[in-house]
Parts: sequence; structure tokens; C-alpha cells
Amino acid sequence: MKSIHTIVGATALVLAGATTAADNWYLGATAGYFDLDGERAVSEDHNTVTAGVQVGKYLSDNVALELGYGANVGHDDVDVLSLNTLIWMSDSEATDWRPYVLFGVNQYDFQDSSNLALDHDDRSTQIMVGVGMGTRFSHGLEFRADLRGMAGHDEDGEDMGVQFSLNKVFGSKSVAPAPAPVAAPVVTQPVAEPEVEAEPEVRTITVRLNVEFEFNKDTVLAVYGDQLDAIAAAMKAQDDIDLVLEGHSDSRGSDQYNMSLSDRRAKAVKAKLVEDYGIPAARISAVGYGETRPIATNETDEGRARNRRVVGEMSFSEVYNF
Repeated sequence: MKSIHTIVGATALVLAGATTAADNWYLGATAGYFDLDGERAVSEDHNTVTAGVQVGKYLSDNVALELGYGANVGHDDVDVLSLNTLIWMSDSEATDWRPYVLFGVNQYDFQDSSNLALDHDDRSTQIMVGVGMGTRFSHGLEFRADLRGMAGHDEDGEDMGVQFSLNKVFGSKSVAPAPAPVAAPVVTQPVAEPEVEAEPEVRTITVRLNVEFEFNKDTVLAVYGDQLDAIAAAMKAQDDIDLVLEGHSDSRGSDQYNMSLSDRRAKAVKAKLVEDYGIPAARISAVGYGETRPIATNETDEGRARNRRVVGEMSFSEVYNF
């Protein structure tokens, strides 16, 4: 059949052109269904099914110019040659459906029509307007479907139809848009902050002395040597601090006797610090309080033993740097 031969020839010509074309060309196959005006129909049911090829060139991201050829399937009745401008209505996104509009010119060729009962010109030229949707797949494949309306002079009639296209895009537009580059993370070296000298810490040190005595005695027992060592060391380290020793007794005996006994006990501890540790006597005061300041009950041996005592305390501050 002549229409098949014509399609094969047109396809070969388009392929030859595409091999030398610049980027952003496309080659495709088309299938259409058209309802022709009664004055121009090539069959009594007015319907025409076409198959064809098309080649196009993207002039910009959203505008393409294409040339198409189609032939009536199963007949040698009609050929269609079209020149169209296609305008996409949104930016290109891979696999997203996008609307477009078509403006162009169709030329029908009826010169091979075998239906001599129909009365129309051998050729008919019409203005074509269409709207459609399209999408882009991987490997540069593009699918489109559109609704077309064609009209010319009164004698050319008005036609309606739908056309489907499957195109192969060659060049840079055949590749799906690359993902936006991801900025490499910026690695910054930590900036060493100037060392801030730590505030010195001030600590208050308290050294306590608690020497207990046997009943009615003022002898300092050797068991309290560690306490005496500690208080003497503190006084040597802090030579501006004086020590007050307070002597006490339990409640047995008269008040006057107990007052004298507590005084002797305080002076006995002072003598130890002066004679054994070399602490100046002027830095130590000794005073007796008798039985007036008990810290435990005088009704038991344990309580009275706790009350027979000499106590002393000194506090000072030390600075610690870190």
C-alpha cells in the first residue's frame, strides 16, 4: 500500500536528519483519531484513524517546533502533513505531567482517494489549535496526548480529533534533570578560646582540739598527741592567729575547786604546746569555766568524763589555685 511506503520513506528521511541534528531534537511515532467534516470525509462514517511520524526541535526549554506526517490506516485515501508550534505551560520535571498548547497548520492530501462518490478538493489546508498533557520518562522517552481542532475556509470544513505521540528526545533534554548539587559540609576548625584563669578558691580551715581528763586530774594524756600535732602545725603555718584554750570540769566538788581545776587543765595543755612544739606563749590564752558549761549529763560516768575537758579551736582561710 502506498501509505505504508510513504511512512517508511518519511521515517528514513527523519532519521537521516536526526543523526546530524544538534541537541534537543526528538523523533516520534503518532496515532490519531479524527472526525472530519461531512463535506471532506473520505468515508461515509466521517472517521479517520491515522498513524505517522514526527520530528521536532526544542527552541527553548518550553517551546518546540515540529513537523509531522500521518496516513489513514487501512486506506490509500488521505495523507496529513502538519507544521506545529508546541508550548509547554510549566517547567520541565522528570515524570511529572505538564500541560501544553499547540498552534499549527494541517494539509490534507486527497489525491489518492478511491471514494469517487465524495465531492471535495484534492488538498485542504487548515489552521490547527490543540491542548494536551505530556510527561517525560527515563532514557529520553516523552509521551503526549492532545485534543485538536482544525478549521479553514468554509469549503474546507471543521474537524476534531485526538492524537497520541511517543517521542525519543536526543541531546541534553533526553536526560532527566539532575538533582540539585548538595553543598559539601563546611568543616571549620575549632577556634581555641583564650584560657581564662580560674578564680582561686578560698577555703576556711578549722582545727579543733578536745582533750579529756581523768577525774580530779590535770595531766594531759599521750593519746591526744595527734590533736596537739595538728593544732601546733596550724599555728606555725598561720602565725597571725592566736589560740584560746577553755578548761572545764564535771559537777563533783565545789564550784570554787572546779573553777581552779579547769584553769589548771587549760594551762597544762598550753604548756604542752609551748614546751613540746615551740609555740610562743603569748599566742595562747588559757581560761577555766569550772562546771558551768557541761556538754553532757553529770548523772553518769560517761557524761562526767565528757565534761572533764579542754577545748580549743582556730579557723583560717587558704587560697587554692587550679
